[in-house]
Amino acid sequence: MSYTDLTFWLFLALVLAGVRLLPVRARRLWLGLVSLWFYGASDVMRLVWLGGVGAVTLATAAPGRRGMGIVALVTLLAWARFFELARLPDPGAPPGLSFLVFTAIAVIVDGGRRQGRGGWSDVLLHLVWFPKLLAGPIERAGTLIPQFRDIALRPGLATLGLAYLMTGLVKKVVIADSLAPIVAAGFAQPAFAAPVDLLLAVYAFAFQIYCDFSGYSDIAIALSAFVGLRLSRNFDRPYLASTVTEFWARRWHITLGNWFRDYVFIPLGGSRKGRARQILNVMFVFLLSGMWHAGLGYGVGWGFVLWGALNGVFVVVETVVPAPERTVTRILRGIVTFHLILSAWVFFRADSVEAGVTLLRRIGQSLRELPTLILSHPYTSDHLLCAGLVGLLFLGEAAAGPRGIAERLAGWPLPLRWAGFYAALALLLLAGRWQGAEFIYAGF
Repeated sequence: MSYTDLTFWLFLALVLAGVRLLPVRARRLWLGLVSLWFYGASDVMRLVWLGGVGAVTLATAAPGRRGMGIVALVTLLAWARFFELARLPDPGAPPGLSFLVFTAIAVIVDGGRRQGRGGWSDVLLHLVWFPKLLAGPIERAGTLIPQFRDIALRPGLATLGLAYLMTGLVKKVVIADSLAPIVAAGFAQPAFAAPVDLLLAVYAFAFQIYCDFSGYSDIAIALSAFVGLRLSRNFDRPYLASTVTEFWARRWHITLGNWFRDYVFIPLGGSRKGRARQILNVMFVFLLSGMWHAGLGYGVGWGFVLWGALNGVFVVVETVVPAPERTVTRILRGIVTFHLILSAWVFFRADSVEAGVTLLRRIGQSLRELPTLILSHPYTSDHLLCAGLVGLLFLGEAAAGPRGIAERLAGWPLPLRWAGFYAALALLLLAGRWQGAEFIYAGF
């Protein structure tokens, strides 16, 4: 069930009606049931996977059992993602399994520390809560479970939810899905596409994946806010980062970055055991992230592994060679950072490492002629529309500051707030591509 389908909005109306009409003590059960329905209605086997992960989590979230639970969940995830490589039968893993397993591992570890652990029904609802199930945010039990005691429709949170809903839908349906054809055209046959089309595809993909992924997170935050739950903000203007370290640690998919930090990097020793060990730990984390993307129908996916390795190298170089903090230098570093991230995204999106190398090589070979080619390129109305949309997004995020567009919009005076809502609605009706692709990260 996609967030862009009419059936989903009918489903959401049913969810909200249940929260409004049911007594407080029954609301947790109601949210659990509708989450199971959301996830398993199209394939009941998905519920078997949920049940298995839930059973392992409940059985091992205690001192002395944590290791067994983590090994079991990691083994399950590895089988689901790399069954072809190991010549094992296809387990038919459901979408969102990785995010479910990451959440379960956090519950097991934090349960062992006796942090944020509720009863078994709270833990299960924490695992299966449908807005975050397919692609995050990856919430911690100590943050979300205490909120289950007071599930309710609240006007203040509903306003915030509407702001996040509008921004999320505009990002996905208007911007990301409008950029998708430009991206597809450039990456389809990089050996034969015009250099300008390749360059446009590279820039377009950076904003496509950002708007697609952060759009999903915004919608997840919105849906949770409608029933009185606050999820963590997952993106903070990532392309304004001045270093690659800042991009991954504090701006892009923040909850996943925090998960890798707390449950992989720090247990390995973090930066406490010397510079050499820190470098090895950083590279391990980024290679592990690349391998995680590489499975589940993508074959070995060496492009994802290279993408992870490149980002790891960028972070290591920044660790070894710190840059000065002057304002002009920071701006230049931001431009360099953006293009380093951009170059790595090429291997994330390309069909193979060879295709990614070909794309970058052809752009590099055309650098001298690119200014002339850019000026003479036959741009279409779609190109101009996408450029305008990305420009508006960039300016809006820069103006909104750390609070973000949705938080700012929700805090505006009532007339301005509704003017913003109507402007977003107009964009959705006039420029939205409601039959576009599924969310990219729902496939991971």
